[in-house]
Amino acid sequence: MCDVTDVPAPTLSRRHAAGSASARGLLFTVLGEFVLPERRTAWTSSFIDVLGRLGVEEKAARQALMRTAGDGWLESERVGRRTRWALTPAAEALLGEGTERIFGFTGAAEHWDGRWLLVLARAPESERPARHLLRTRLSWAGFGSPAPGVWVSTHVDRAAEVETVLAEAGVRPDAQVFVAQHLPPAAGRDDLAAMVRAAWDLADLEQRYEAFLARFADDDVDDPLTATTELVHAWRRFPWIDPLLPDELLPEPWNGVTAARRFADLHARWAGSARAGWATLEA
Repeated sequence: MCDVTDVPAPTLSRRHAAGSASARGLLFTVLGEFVLPERRTAWTSSFIDVLGRLGVEEKAARQALMRTAGDGWLESERVGRRTRWALTPAAEALLGEGTERIFGFTGAAEHWDGRWLLVLARAPESERPARHLLRTRLSWAGFGSPAPGVWVSTHVDRAAEVETVLAEAGVRPDAQVFVAQHLPPAAGRDDLAAMVRAAWDLADLEQRYEAFLARFADDDVDDPLTATTELVHAWRRFPWIDPLLPDELLPEPWNGVTAARRFADLHARWAGSARAGWATLEA
């Protein structure tokens, strides 16, 4: 295998982590679904076959493999005139964490004690990279912003993640982090619901859930390998874009929970045949 000891710790864009439709995004889905569970190597031809079924041309598939290896996520091994690929330890850790997040995501928080994690943080207008990092990283962590410089989440256990983001954005010295509780509104008002609507675009997220359910309405498929890959790839974005709010803060209708159950049901139906299909490619 190639020596990657001198390669810096690899990084992965949130776009690829959340299921980008690019060749690399699809490759990570295939790696997580079929390579990670067995901890084995896989032929180049297997990736080209599966990605080809998903509309990725062979050249793009090969480029995705090479770039992913170049970034420190894959190692290659020559076997005669062919090549096998193995996950690096960093890739195994990344995909393992992603698998837990994907398959543990339920579409709504099961328990909430009413407390909020409140962050007051702003980056100067002149510091565009810091502003972008702060906005994107807090959003990926499930935070919403009801007002400029104000970020809220119902997950108080993410304080350590917030500290990391603030430090990387270079704004920690001027930021404030609180664990807070919302006071009941005056009679006839629903201030909390208005704040939630301002902090998160739940209407857009609901439309995405509806589209997912429409896309995977059929149980019977001709190619379980392709269907499973498409299913996991379509679902893996939701744990990154859904703040996982408790039921009492969600609008009606809300199909997050229904979509999560649909994903789990279809994966249970198709995954066995899909992995058998992958094993056939690897034989």
